[in-house]
Amino acid sequence: MAALEEGFTLSAVPLGAGPHGLLGVEQSDKTDQFLVTDGGRTVILYKVSDQKPLGSWSVKQGQVITCPAVCNFQTGEYIVVHDNKVLRIWSNEDVNLDKVFKATLSADIYRIHSIQGTEPLVLFKEGAVCGLEALLAEPQQKIETVISDEEVFYNILCLHGDYFAYIQMFNPRTLSKYTLVLGQEEKSVIQSFSASVDRKFISLMSLSSDGCIYESLIPIHPREPEKSQRVVRSLLLKTVVSGNARNGVALTVLDQDHVAVLGPLLPASKECLSVWNTKFQTLQTSRELPQGTSGQLWYYGENLFMLHGKFLTVIPYKCEVSSLAGALGKLKHSQDPGTQTVPHFVNWETSRGCELGSQNSEQSKRILRRRKIEVSVQPPASKQLLSAIKKDSEKHIEVELCKFLAIKRTPDFHTIIGDIVLELLGRHKAEPSFYPRNSLMQLIQTHVLSYSLCPGLMEAALEKADVQMLQLCLRQFPDIPESVTCACLKIFLSISDDSLQEAEINMESVSDYSGSVQEEKMEEQTEILHNGFNPEEENCGNCDRELNEKPQDTAEETTLCPVIPKRAALLNAILHSAYSEMFLLPHLKDIPAQHVTLFLQYLYFLYLKCSENATMTLPGLHPPTLNQIHPCYCRWLSNIPLYICTTSSLSIYLSMDSWGAFVIWLM
Repeated sequence: MAALEEGFTLSAVPLGAGPHGLLGVEQSDKTDQFLVTDGGRTVILYKVSDQKPLGSWSVKQGQVITCPAVCNFQTGEYIVVHDNKVLRIWSNEDVNLDKVFKATLSADIYRIHSIQGTEPLVLFKEGAVCGLEALLAEPQQKIETVISDEEVFYNILCLHGDYFAYIQMFNPRTLSKYTLVLGQEEKSVIQSFSASVDRKFISLMSLSSDGCIYESLIPIHPREPEKSQRVVRSLLLKTVVSGNARNGVALTVLDQDHVAVLGPLLPASKECLSVWNTKFQTLQTSRELPQGTSGQLWYYGENLFMLHGKFLTVIPYKCEVSSLAGALGKLKHSQDPGTQTVPHFVNWETSRGCELGSQNSEQSKRILRRRKIEVSVQPPASKQLLSAIKKDSEKHIEVELCKFLAIKRTPDFHTIIGDIVLELLGRHKAEPSFYPRNSLMQLIQTHVLSYSLCPGLMEAALEKADVQMLQLCLRQFPDIPESVTCACLKIFLSISDDSLQEAEINMESVSDYSGSVQEEKMEEQTEILHNGFNPEEENCGNCDRELNEKPQDTAEETTLCPVIPKRAALLNAILHSAYSEMFLLPHLKDIPAQHVTLFLQYLYFLYLKCSENATMTLPGLHPPTLNQIHPCYCRWLSNIPLYICTTSSLSIYLSMDSWGAFVIWLM
């Protein structure tokens, strides 16, 4: 679920009046500070939380800034380019840009890219990319020509109506050229693009003049990097903006499931900012911008930046991990009265590129079904892959799968993917030693699978205790049964810390858990503090003694995370998943009491972390929300009796009634 909060004007003076408009907004080395570069002579450093400028620097009269200023995160200094070739480097203490470090290069600069953890990279207009330090050591060195007769367009290149993407790798140093093959949108023109990267592919999304968003998957490690290759632009979202919009259109990727778009939703409507869920193809929220925009959009952390009229405006947003309930607007969230949330539905039985629009109640209730198609009518690439799955090695199957995923997506792409998964699982069932986890992980990340399409996938992952794959399925699949969700939780709670340390877990939802309990502490806690009893004792007389012996430690340990960070990330995946209480409750009683207690301790820890700040939120990219933590904590306490101890004549349980009071059960 995505929500746009109340926006505010960051700049008190009009921006974008220079010859090149507003050049850019870039992150400073401080999380809350941003460099704003006007297309004339000025760079301004703003602190967003205070909504005020901290500093301003200008080049001399007659000089023009030609690309956005950036921060060198390794040194904390700022870098800007004026008159295409002149670099200026300065710090907060400097006042006059004319007196700071200056280097004149031998070729025109297009952009400087700077990210955390590495030195800035300088992109020249002729396509070459160089590290900043190497350039400063020899400013007049000759710069090679990588491209010719082509126009740089947001780092995509256009030549006579064709579009190209150049991918430069630095270790080892390779340059690969890709032609973006047009599909059914032959006459459309790219107006904006954005990209995201995972381990194997660059997802290049482009907003075209027909109002649709297209996606191209570019392999990070191509088979033949020296040769020019072709990738297809596949339809991802249809009609996200009016097709006749010519100005004020922009696209940016927010996370793996959400994109933000600037532009009018309908031909007669005003320009607006909208957030779309690409996984479920729904419009999550939108806001009108009556004063118009410049067609420029930036985002950092939880803030979207844009020109509204002539003033730089900041709109904070919240974007939770995608779930089916959230995509359909069924999660309970507070909503800004000035923000619209419009559930647009698509027919999920057709391709991802189906036209968005109102659907009747029957259509909106449709479930995902797997449509049968014969292997004989499948494209040659899929036939070759299915043939390889039956007899070849896991490594060879991975190669064939990469070839298949690199070709153009057809309308029945999701059913073919389902066939491939079923073929892999069928061989795994016949040959238990054959477990092609790399291929399965890659197929899950195509975003077209669901539990109902391949129920055996999570069953195999549960059998192998493959927590990485289970976490990915929980993030991707919208229709996981509650029994399977509980089975995942049982494994997440029972797997050893040593096994988790070796697993590759997505840690986006975990941040600032520096107080995690060490393994030795966890073992001690399991023996003494789980439900307040030692399972080896024959009576509960020691319970009171042990709890009373360490009253001073209790307050200290409540601030520590009871699980290691990787286990916390797995438990967060459970909290993010969609479920129905009616179907969930019967399966909770299958989880051992010591694991239930550990989960409750973790939920209580999260609740305390939320309570540490006024916004009642957790740090991190996709942390659980209070609405996911607190109801879950109360629900478990109210529905699961927690075993405390057993004497020779009775067992003692603890639960919570509907009023939130604790109840002792003697049985």
